[in-house]
Amino acid sequence: MKLDITIYSTSNCGYCELMKSFLQDQNLPYKEVHIGNDPDVAQFLMQKTGRLGAPQTSINGEWVLGYDPNTASRIINRFKRFS
Repeated sequence: MKLDITIYSTSNCGYCELMKSFLQDQNLPYKEVHIGNDPDVAQFLMQKTGRLGAPQTSINGEWVLGYDPNTASRIINRFKRFS
């Protein structure tokens, strides 16, 4: 199964950079969306996760809140088993 990964990040966010580096180290492509001042993105995140903090990472529709490589690895490995 192909992984669809999106990182929602902000400028000057150290944890966002760590999450991107984690995915790059795993050779996993991802899309990045800057939260910035976009009210539509903020509303989307509130609906999906109930939080506005960054980073927030969607992996095939499952969410990792903050920099949490352990949770991200569990989700990624679960989807890789089905590919």
